Amino acid sequence: MNYLFRHIQWVLKGVKVFALVGKSGTGKSFRAKLIADKLGIELLIDDGLLIRGKKIIAGKSAKKELTYLGAIKTALFDDKTHRDSVIKTLREEKFKRILIIGTSERMTHKIAARLHLPQISKVIKIEDIATEEEINTAVRSRKLEGKHVIPVPAVEINRNYSQMVYDSVKVFMEKKFLNFTKKGKYFEKTVVRPEFSKKGRVSISESALTQMILHCADEYDGSITIMKVSVREEISGYILKLNVRLPYGTEVSDKIHSFRDYLIDSLQRYSGIEIDSVSINVEDFFTKKKKV
Repeated sequence: MNYLFRHIQWVLKGVKVFALVGKSGTGKSFRAKLIADKLGIELLIDDGLLIRGKKIIAGKSAKKELTYLGAIKTALFDDKTHRDSVIKTLREEKFKRILIIGTSERMTHKIAARLHLPQISKVIKIEDIATEEEINTAVRSRKLEGKHVIPVPAVEINRNYSQMVYDSVKVFMEKKFLNFTKKGKYFEKTVVRPEFSKKGRVSISESALTQMILHCADEYDGSITIMKVSVREEISGYILKLNVRLPYGTEVSDKIHSFRDYLIDSLQRYSGIEIDSVSINVEDFFTKKKKV
């Protein structure tokens, strides 16, 4: 009831929520300020931070976390103290538009609900604002170098996260961006190397890896239920065997192959481990098993 009351308050104030969605490492944070300027968006939510203009006004950075799982929990405002502090600041700020950055629509909807914001009115996909070449370049940089972007100037990051700062870049917004017709502008962004992506962290416990797999399944499609995870580490990488359950009527082959690709990509990109293979046994509601 309390959430519903707050939700109605935001709606009555005319607050609109936007989402920028794309796979991890595709350059969302890099382009967030360009979108915000184009659409007149005052606030950004990115990896646990609440940002206004060039300043971080609330929250804590997921990129400060020592593990990928910790980073995910921070980005989703899983901790009550963290979540409540951002909700409090949102109530105090005057704004009409806010942009939530996430790896999927499901993630952005979850963040909006946890921060008691209205439902998302418009979803912008990274593919709509960046070319395939630009996205591939961003992905390669993330995978090879572990670099991430926070959409505020380096001086702002140095206040609390100086040990993470790798570089500072200026991005010029061309007039043609999103049909932008005004005079071009420069935006400064900070390139950081998070704790969880530093080289050398190549070993992970079975329990931590299982938690990451559970998160990936939930993030990819909430209807996928992980029943059992088996992990074996070899010289060539980790060998994973999963038992999952899907809703009756699901197109098994397409769903599982797509999920397997997503899982391998996510685990290798964020944990730094190598995945040798992933095999998935699917159980329907009638517990009939078939090998995929």
